[in-house]
Amino acid sequence: MGILSWLIFGLIAGLLAKAIMPGKNPQGCLITIALGIVGAMVGGFIGVKIGWGTVNGFDLRSFGLAIGGALILLFIYQGFRSK
Repeated sequence: MGILSWLIFGLIAGLLAKAIMPGKNPQGCLITIALGIVGAMVGGFIGVKIGWGTVNGFDLRSFGLAIGGALILLFIYQGFRSK
């Protein structure tokens, strides 16, 4: 996947993670995109480590892993922002 498709994929994953996560989310669009992109990488890394295979393209499994990774990062981000 190219850079533009990863940005769009990260944006969608970040927005969905932001919609799923309860509570106030004061971050803007750039933070949401960054959390989504890094979350996609974190989710892919976790998926590979637990044996779900590699993340090579756009499918439901990789999308779920990206959203899961973005949720983890959003949870950590909110923990640091609340203190």
